[in-house]
Amino acid sequence: MDLELSPTTSELEEAVSVFVQHRNRLFGIAYRVLGSAVEAEDVVQEVWLRWQNTDRSVVISPVAFLSSTTTRLAINVAQSARVRRETYIGPWLPEPVDTSSDPEVGAQRAEALELALLLVLEKLSPTERAAYVLREAFDYAYPEIAEVLHLSLVNVRKIVSRARKHLSEEQRESVDTAEHRRLLSVFVSAAQTGDVASLEALLTPDTVSLSDGNGLRGCARIPVTGRARVAKMVTYPKLWREAEPRLVDANGCTGVMVYRDGGPIAFMTMAASKEGIYKLMWVFSPSKIAAFLDSRTRVTAGLDSAAGAV
Repeated sequence: MDLELSPTTSELEEAVSVFVQHRNRLFGIAYRVLGSAVEAEDVVQEVWLRWQNTDRSVVISPVAFLSSTTTRLAINVAQSARVRRETYIGPWLPEPVDTSSDPEVGAQRAEALELALLLVLEKLSPTERAAYVLREAFDYAYPEIAEVLHLSLVNVRKIVSRARKHLSEEQRESVDTAEHRRLLSVFVSAAQTGDVASLEALLTPDTVSLSDGNGLRGCARIPVTGRARVAKMVTYPKLWREAEPRLVDANGCTGVMVYRDGGPIAFMTMAASKEGIYKLMWVFSPSKIAAFLDSRTRVTAGLDSAAGAV
């Protein structure tokens, strides 16, 4: 005799199905607000627990409920993260994520994803960041954002406008994807061979290099600025000795992961305009490099985790 699924099991399967459908979007929101794949995953897991335990029969719009919960939790984490980062040694950079299999990290379009922009977003308050992300990356209407953030419609419009203005002052017009990849490849080749003259030709006069190592020995603890100083620094022989650079898809752009003896030792990506490369972002922190490698299986692991709840 066939046994029917109990209502409880059936309801949980429906909850899993809805959550899985929107999981990429939730991660995309949390990651852009936090600049950390690990923290974003923690937020998404907490959202799943709340979705699993809520009275879903009274939820009119599951995606609105899930997105709102994700945004509010991410804002809370961002506020505490800002305090923790005050003790960070040297420049802090967002954790890069592999976007080869999930190009937009759950977004309707790949806005607010590049590492350089995520770094600028850190200068906004968590609430400003969330409003900008919901509007620019996920195309939420202003009334929806106002409801999520518990703010007035007028206030939300002002916040998004202020965020756009701040970001436009900080950002330069970027080169296209193909040119970005070409510049990165030429840069890595010149750095490996110690060709300082070629490097200086690629860099803008005001170029800056940021190294995220959180106190790792040999890692620059202050930004290195200026074409000549940066070109000299990136040809450091110890970095490239017996190293194997591999191009990777990171945050919607091309980056490079540097390997030695089969293990990753550094990640680098850059920001470039038609004038040249104006920002280099190096990640030496082992935990952030590991998070990037883990992000390649993020989607599969997340879906398996939710499915395992049934």
